[in-house]
Amino acid sequence: MPPSFLLQNGIALSIALSIVGLAFALILIRKVVGADAGNEKMHAIASAIQQGAKAYLNRQIFAVSLIAVIIFAAIWYLRDGLTAAGFVVGAVCSLAAGYIGMMVAVRANVRTAQAASVSSHSALKVAFNGGAVTGLLVVALGLLSVGVFYLIVKGMTHGSVNAGKHAIDSLVGLALGSSLISVFARLGGGIYTKAADVGADLVGKNEQNLNEDDPRNPATIADNVGDNVGDCAGMAADVFETYAVSLIGGVLVGHLTVGTDAAVIYPFVLCGLAIIASLIGIGWVNFVKQEATAALVCGVAVSGIIASALFWWATSSIFGASLKIGALEVPSVNIFYCAAVGLIMTLLVVWITNYYTSTHHKPVRMIAKASETGHATNIIAGISIGNQATLLPVLAIAASIWGCFDLAGLYGIAIAVVSMLSLSGIIISLDAFGPITDNAGGIAVMSGLPESVRKITDELDAVGNTMKAVTKGYAIASAGLAAMVLFGSYVEDLQAFVGHKVSFDLMDHRVVIGMFIGGLLPFLFTSFCMSAVGNAAGAVVREVRRQITAKPGILNGTDIPDYAQCVGIVTSAALRQMILPALLPLVFVIGMAYVGMEALGGVLIGTIVTGLFIGISMTSAGGAWDNAKKYIEEGNHGGKGSFAHQAAVTGDTVGDPYKDTAGPAVNPMIKVVNILAILIIPIVFKAAVK
Repeated sequence: MPPSFLLQNGIALSIALSIVGLAFALILIRKVVGADAGNEKMHAIASAIQQGAKAYLNRQIFAVSLIAVIIFAAIWYLRDGLTAAGFVVGAVCSLAAGYIGMMVAVRANVRTAQAASVSSHSALKVAFNGGAVTGLLVVALGLLSVGVFYLIVKGMTHGSVNAGKHAIDSLVGLALGSSLISVFARLGGGIYTKAADVGADLVGKNEQNLNEDDPRNPATIADNVGDNVGDCAGMAADVFETYAVSLIGGVLVGHLTVGTDAAVIYPFVLCGLAIIASLIGIGWVNFVKQEATAALVCGVAVSGIIASALFWWATSSIFGASLKIGALEVPSVNIFYCAAVGLIMTLLVVWITNYYTSTHHKPVRMIAKASETGHATNIIAGISIGNQATLLPVLAIAASIWGCFDLAGLYGIAIAVVSMLSLSGIIISLDAFGPITDNAGGIAVMSGLPESVRKITDELDAVGNTMKAVTKGYAIASAGLAAMVLFGSYVEDLQAFVGHKVSFDLMDHRVVIGMFIGGLLPFLFTSFCMSAVGNAAGAVVREVRRQITAKPGILNGTDIPDYAQCVGIVTSAALRQMILPALLPLVFVIGMAYVGMEALGGVLIGTIVTGLFIGISMTSAGGAWDNAKKYIEEGNHGGKGSFAHQAAVTGDTVGDPYKDTAGPAVNPMIKVVNILAILIIPIVFKAAVK
């Protein structure tokens, strides 16, 4: 194979590999759907979860589409038709990745429960393969949409002076479409799942002493539906936009700082080759029998090792011995080192988040121990762990930025981000594994399967909780790096547009004011998210109490709860209350843009810094609270029903909106702020052009 092959055909090869990823996703869908779905009672419960999830997503798509149409028209009028078309492509693919993945997950749950009656490894395979469908859809659709749209626009503008620049500018619209949909999906799904979960726990566990997923709890179906719309559809849309935005950021920075075809093609090739690595990692989990946590972590490690070898080959094939970045001649090995930093960051974040959220380590056990002395000490311990959990990820991010910038400037940082996100295929498989195993446990309880089956599903559910926390930490850490790249893109694009150097001096009051306003945004945003969950959960609590009072036979099994009523309450609440926080970033960015380009730059910096800390702290604390409860339920510190368990349930209900609503939603919010700032440069700053 000649050295120039990737340089000549890199984007086409990456598109072909994305199609391979889609083909494997279809194979896994057939494999999952073809598995044994259990008895009629299990099927009836699974059908109720499927119908609730589908009904919610259909209503969410309708609500978001109305807002998207308005934004589409505005982009077309203020920018151009190609950027508006990119917005539609990004929005549709983001929705598709979440919708299809979730519809597979709600079919994998009952099959996982049935497989648990055979063996733990059988259940692990079904649940992981169901999650792998979502993972492969995210990377395949992300790479396919960006690659095909880039080639189409470049072909349409072929012959013009700036054909490549037109194509890249249009990709910013695609990035905004995927990011905006991600904010709505993350928020709506997060509000839904945690309102149902908190409402079910407060009445079912604390007031009535019911077990998790007890069929006598009127909110239990809503709770299981929420796991899917939040952690499958919401997380898929979240990481789809991070993946697409990081790829687009790498392409944009390559064009602005290096200016060669090789620098633009390289990010596409990394993402394409990483699909091969992810498929090998997925195969490892399926064919190598290991304990659940070991199998999943080894799958990621194997993917990382394979990816590093492929990246080495790609780097030397595309760049040869060196490349020129500005006035500097940079050895191509430096670019590979930056890609390696991204892979190492992936493994580091997995390890760090696992340490702070797994039942096997000190932080979670410290919260469990604190629960013995009451609700307040549980909350204090959880907040403390969440704040402490910011240290190692932020140091790792800072070291990555410093190292990659010294190696290859802003382009080096962009490559590290692309490399880190390139393994999303297997990382998101871990995330979607969580709600599938959670639902499998619920179906096992509600359908009265033997205790041996429930033991397996409970063990997999505990692993799933850690994996969900790991992937949220991964998404937020990558967002911190990606936001740095997007801020650099904003500066480079702004200077290219206005024709002179723009500085962001801390002695400039406009920059400092922008930093204060930007730093405020994540706090205001998360406060609206938390309030939305609290309000909706309160409505669920009142409904569950009403049903138990009106039908006393529910508790002794002679009356059947009205599950649909709770599903309806959280559906309406989630759709109604997701709108305001989702639109906050648009209001802040557009408003501050008219204060000045320096102020807007300050907003981006402030949002990145405070958003990163809030996101990591909330997701880590929430995951630790959840698993502290699980650790107590395993028989430690008094076990189920003890005083410590009641305190842990309270901590978990506080942690629920932390880890599944507010914390993860900060990730796409940061990206929306940065992408929108880039998008409006030629609209707002025309007067500054020289």
